[in-house]
Amino acid sequence: MKITTAVPSDLDQLLAFRVEAAAWISRLGSDQWSRPYPADRLLATIEAGTVFMLRDGDRTAGTITLTPEAEEGLWTPEELREASLFVNKLTVSRDYAGKDLGGRLIDWAADRAYRSAAKWLRLDAWTSNAALQRYYLDHGFEHVRTVRKGGAINGGPRVSGWLAQRPTSPTPHGFEDQTPGPQAFEH
Repeated sequence: MKITTAVPSDLDQLLAFRVEAAAWISRLGSDQWSRPYPADRLLATIEAGTVFMLRDGDRTAGTITLTPEAEEGLWTPEELREASLFVNKLTVSRDYAGKDLGGRLIDWAADRAYRSAAKWLRLDAWTSNAALQRYYLDHGFEHVRTVRKGGAINGGPRVSGWLAQRPTSPTPHGFEDQTPGPQAFEH
């Protein structure tokens, strides 16, 4: 399997992944990703070069978004001074479930973050999705804290405020990386 940078023609596939993942998560009892993701915002991340596709021949097995920007209001100014990359929208096709491709994508992200001179690989997860939180803990992340206030709607509760991080390191992932090399952080 190989990892490539997403291109605009991947937009429909990425939107379909989101719908598929939301349906699966709903069957598990979570409302995570229940609202459709705006296609224009997703296209902007593709055009920014931060969305990556896991390809198995001519099929897409998964995707991960890896950005240097944190979701506003989650991390402290001190934490934001530490070079970090942030995982978003990690999704594996249900056709590839049970093969730990998500874990290997996380390892790829940790390796890419290390090669960019980042100290941390960070993420925020749904505050009510204990199974997802356990998944990330099982893949080397440590819980930092849970931010519950300051949501996007009228300052109400934040739904994706479970914060975790893991140190970056050279990490074997077993994928053929066909992406451009990461840009190094300026010190």
